[in-house]
Amino acid sequence: MRNEFIDGIKNNQAEFGLKLADDAIEILADYFELVQEHTPILHLVGPSTPEEFAIRHILESLTLLEFLPLNTNFADVGTGAGLPSIPCLIVREDLKGVLIESKKKKTKFLELAADRLKLKNRVRILTRQFHESDPAECQIITCRALDKFTEKLARMLRWSMRRKLLLFGGPNLRDALETQKVRFEEKLMPLSEQRFLYILK
Repeated sequence: MRNEFIDGIKNNQAEFGLKLADDAIEILADYFELVQEHTPILHLVGPSTPEEFAIRHILESLTLLEFLPLNTNFADVGTGAGLPSIPCLIVREDLKGVLIESKKKKTKFLELAADRLKLKNRVRILTRQFHESDPAECQIITCRALDKFTEKLARMLRWSMRRKLLLFGGPNLRDALETQKVRFEEKLMPLSEQRFLYILK
């Protein structure tokens, strides 16, 4: 499975405008194996082939990188398995992340992943709801798979206090953003018809 994952990254990264170093791909493969090991108990991600995991979870997460300036501190809300934050932290050593996850079992996994992947000095993990967290040092907030995302959007917009938001979602999230009358741009994910990155000004 590891080799299929690595092939999935190498064969599809150009579609995402990426050319990842071999050592970064090896660490991403370590992360893939860690998620696969713990998913049966923790339900970190849905079923997928190694290539699908490479495209949907890793390469799509890395579309954030062009919107993260050098030495950015960012918060990842409802991070779950560490997506999109952990792939970005693996590939860019200048980044620091605050990973916010309300489920304690998943934060235990995040602590294990940060340790195994040697990210501990660049990661802070919070076991709480996002609105109970303080994103003070973060310039940017991202979110990929928060439960009932559209219902929580208004609260997130207030909580973010005009920080830049980078939100992954489908057409329903676009509709919710339009309802909230916020200005945004959207980027369609390569190899997808329904998944977007919404960039809020």
